[in-house]
Amino acid sequence: MGRKRLQPAAGRPTVHTVAARAGVSIASASRVLNGVGGSPETIRKVRQAAAEVGYVPNAIARSLQSQRTGLVALAVADIGNPVYVAMMRAIEAVVAAGGRQLLVHATGGDVATEISLLRRLAHRYVDGMIVSPIRITDSHLEAMVVSPVPVVVVGQLPDDAPVDNVRTDSRAGVALAVDHLLAAGRRRIGFLNGPLDTVPGAARDAGFRAALARHGIPVDEDLIEIGDFQYAAGRAAAARLLARAEPDALLCANDLIAVGALHTLLSEERRVPQEVALVGMDDTELAQMTFPQLSSVSLGSADRGRRAAELLLERIADPDLPPRRAHVAPSLVVRASSIPGGTPRPPAPGQPTAVTAPEPGLGTSPAVPTAAAPMTAMPASPASPRTTSTAGLTTEGGTR
Repeated sequence: MGRKRLQPAAGRPTVHTVAARAGVSIASASRVLNGVGGSPETIRKVRQAAAEVGYVPNAIARSLQSQRTGLVALAVADIGNPVYVAMMRAIEAVVAAGGRQLLVHATGGDVATEISLLRRLAHRYVDGMIVSPIRITDSHLEAMVVSPVPVVVVGQLPDDAPVDNVRTDSRAGVALAVDHLLAAGRRRIGFLNGPLDTVPGAARDAGFRAALARHGIPVDEDLIEIGDFQYAAGRAAAARLLARAEPDALLCANDLIAVGALHTLLSEERRVPQEVALVGMDDTELAQMTFPQLSSVSLGSADRGRRAAELLLERIADPDLPPRRAHVAPSLVVRASSIPGGTPRPPAPGQPTAVTAPEPGLGTSPAVPTAAAPMTAMPASPASPRTTSTAGLTTEGGTR
């Protein structure tokens, strides 16, 4: 019969309890329990004693000593969105490798909830936060600037915001999709978008209109439908558009909208891509689960998450670093939903099927996709960011 657990009369076992049970000094037990080390025999004795007495490390006491919690937070609108799932997995891998755990908040895209979470950072319940809001207001920026722990934003911020930032370029991504559809002979391109009071919605709307203008094609408002960034909204938006117009292609502001649109097209017996080509955005796992598989603009969700986590851990280690901005370039992944006949053409020798957005001012020749452009450090900004031009704007987080 094994030895009974030793429970001190005072209650919870302490380092003193473990040291007495193991027959070692308190200092030796403390070193082993804190992961500092010791001789193999001492480590064996202390761990065995800790298990026998039911010792559990006091995380609060540890955090008071080190001023670290070992936790990092991620705040996103919808943890069920495949974009955020990919982002979360990448962040968690980096955070875990750094010896920390990830705490995830779902905000529902609610501005008040996001600001409340940012203000709660004053309690230092985590060592830092990555936030990917779909709306950025002056209050967001103010809460980020005064936070006692680091904040990294995945999405678009004002250029002078003194906050680490990882961003992509939705406008360039939309242009890739429009160029592809026009090259395939489509001329009546419908656009299913999310709310225009979000930066994803506003940026993609602007990108769509600019891409058509660049090709000398007038915008037909009957071919544009605004809904939300969800599957059901995409299905309903496609039905409304098809009831009044006859597009030969649909570009959707994210893959959830595109899957909804695909179901509407199929329910109305419209062949994809023979009658209506279809392109989504985000290139999530959903894009490969549909039939036909979905062409989609990749905005590098995992790459953005990975880079954001790296920036955050670097900021935690060195709070005096200048504000930094990292860019992840969009690319178009062409699949059966937008290829005439429904079968992707084999790429020409040396050419991939994914087309990377060119840098501004460069040509439009396809190139091998690049996950992230070099990160640049921004010049130091005043403690209070300029906020007059940012109220009511939204970032590209999550629905990109």
